[in-house]
Amino acid sequence: MSSITPIAAFNDNYIWMLRPHDKSQGVILVDPGDAIPVIDRLEQEYLRIDAVLLTHHHDDHSGGISRLRAWARHQGHSFAVYGAPSSEFTDVPCTDGDIFSLKIPGDDENSVTLRVLGVPGHTLDHLAFVMDKALFCGDTLFSAGCGRLFEGTPEQLYASLAKLKTLPKDTKVYCAHEYTLSNLRFAQAVDPDNQALAAYVNTVEKIRAAQQPSVPSTLETEMAINPFLRVEHPAITSAVSQHWRQIIPDAVTCLALLRRWKDNF
Repeated sequence: MSSITPIAAFNDNYIWMLRPHDKSQGVILVDPGDAIPVIDRLEQEYLRIDAVLLTHHHDDHSGGISRLRAWARHQGHSFAVYGAPSSEFTDVPCTDGDIFSLKIPGDDENSVTLRVLGVPGHTLDHLAFVMDKALFCGDTLFSAGCGRLFEGTPEQLYASLAKLKTLPKDTKVYCAHEYTLSNLRFAQAVDPDNQALAAYVNTVEKIRAAQQPSVPSTLETEMAINPFLRVEHPAITSAVSQHWRQIIPDAVTCLALLRRWKDNF
């Protein structure tokens, strides 16, 4: 992958623009909820859309697709949307375990391998996409946090996060929102003695003070500082137990109560 660039949208969304090859004018977009900043970037750099990856159906992730299709037709090209079978926008239905080879127009020697992970929880149809060591996880995993349970169950979210934890530790985590500082405040309330977390707060504060994106992080970092990936850890279990004044019988219960705590933090 030649470059992966965030396009800011709405108040805190990131639309990821992937340029597979520096000689190609084609890009892959992840979760283009807003067409306007995407079109501005494409026209500035004389780029076209080769494919769209859609992690889930929420409008702030999918709302720009129809306008981008119209723009692409006007430019004389088209693109396919890779997404859940349930999405109205999907051209190429994707399910857990699928592997696709995305051809790069104008480059017959190279292609991009796309691996699909089913990660329900935030929504029932949520997908994540892995390319090389880049994870595009939408609203399932954030830096220092995870997505709300709008449709899925705690059991589903726990299994989804466990699946992401099996990826190589140097995998870069490209989530869809700039929630990191808010998430870190909660993480420190839960896990105040975590020195890795304290150091990461200092790092992110400097990054955000410079008006730079705090993501991507790495899976290794998230496993050290993200309480939602550490629900088996005694410090997290103890904090959740004390907050809710109840015994925590298992990791799924810990995750469910931790998420409820965050919902009202």
